[in-house]
Amino acid sequence: MRTVLGDIAPDRLGACDAHDHLFLTSPRLPGQELADADAAAAELRAFRAAGGAAVVQWTPYGMGRHAAELPRLSRESGVTIIAATGLHQEVHYAPEVLAGLPADPAALFVAELTEGIGSADPRTGNDADSPEPPPRAGMIKVAGGFHGLDRHARRTMTAAAEAHRATGAPIGVHLELGTGALDVLDLLCGELGVPPDRVILGHLNRSPDPAVHRTAAEAGAYLAFDGPSRAHHATDWRLPDAVAALCDAGFADRVLLGGDTTTATARAVNGGPGMPYLLRRLRPRLELAVGAERVGRMLHNNAARAFSLRLAAPPA
Repeated sequence: MRTVLGDIAPDRLGACDAHDHLFLTSPRLPGQELADADAAAAELRAFRAAGGAAVVQWTPYGMGRHAAELPRLSRESGVTIIAATGLHQEVHYAPEVLAGLPADPAALFVAELTEGIGSADPRTGNDADSPEPPPRAGMIKVAGGFHGLDRHARRTMTAAAEAHRATGAPIGVHLELGTGALDVLDLLCGELGVPPDRVILGHLNRSPDPAVHRTAAEAGAYLAFDGPSRAHHATDWRLPDAVAALCDAGFADRVLLGGDTTTATARAVNGGPGMPYLLRRLRPRLELAVGAERVGRMLHNNAARAFSLRLAAPPA
C-alpha cells in the first residue's frame, strides 16, 4: 500500500482509522477549517496514545490537503498516513477551482498517485515550499449525492475508474448521509468495470439500512462505518446492530471503521470526539456486540486489504 512515506507491506498497517481528515477546507464549513499543522500533530499523538497506528486521510484535490506536512507528521507521530487524490462534490469547491481542472481528471488522479501531490493543487497548502519530494496519494476519493448521482459525480467516478485501472488504487466513496450506495456500485462496478472489492462505501452508519448493507456486502464492496453521531444523523446507538447483522450474515471481512473528523471543533484536542473516539468509544461498544477478535480484524486485516494497491485484471 502507498503511504506518504512510501510503499509498505499491508501487514505493517496496524490499527487503522479507515476514514478521517487531518486537513480540510470547504466553503460549506466556513470558519471550521482543519488547517493547523500543530493541531493535526496533537491529534495524531492522541490517536497514537489510544492505540492507533494508521489513518487514511480522505481529503481530495482542492480541499486544503497540506500534503507537504503529511510526511513530517507521520514520522514524528509514528502513525502511518495514507493520502487521497480525487474530487468531492461540486458544492465543496469555489467555481475557479473546478474551472482550473484539467479536461481529463483521470490524468490528475494518476499523477498524484504515481508522481506526487504537488503545487498543481490550488488549495493544498505549502506543497510548493517543501524541501522533499511530494508524497504520493494511496487512494482515490469521490462522492455521490443524496439518493443519486449528478453529472459531476458521474464525471469524477468515471475518472476514478480509469485511474484505478492504471494504478490499482482503491476508490473511496462519500455517500451523502449514507445514501445511494447501490447507485454507486451500479456505476463503478456495473458500467465502469471496477472490481467491487476495490470500492469502499463511506458513511453507511448514517443510513442504517440493513437491506442495502447486505446487498453491498454481497456484491463484494467494503462498507465503512465512520464517525460518531452528529446532530443530523444520531445513529451511534444503531451501529452495533448494523455491524452485528453483517457479521451474522458472514460479512465481517467487509467492514471498515473510521472517525471522519471534518471540523476544528470536532478534534479531540479541541474538546471534540476526534480520532481517538474510534478506539476509546466505538471499539468497546462494537466488541460487546461482535467480540474483540472481529473488531480487531476490522481495524487491522480489513483495512490492510481494502487500501492495498492491486492492479485490476485485464478484461477477458
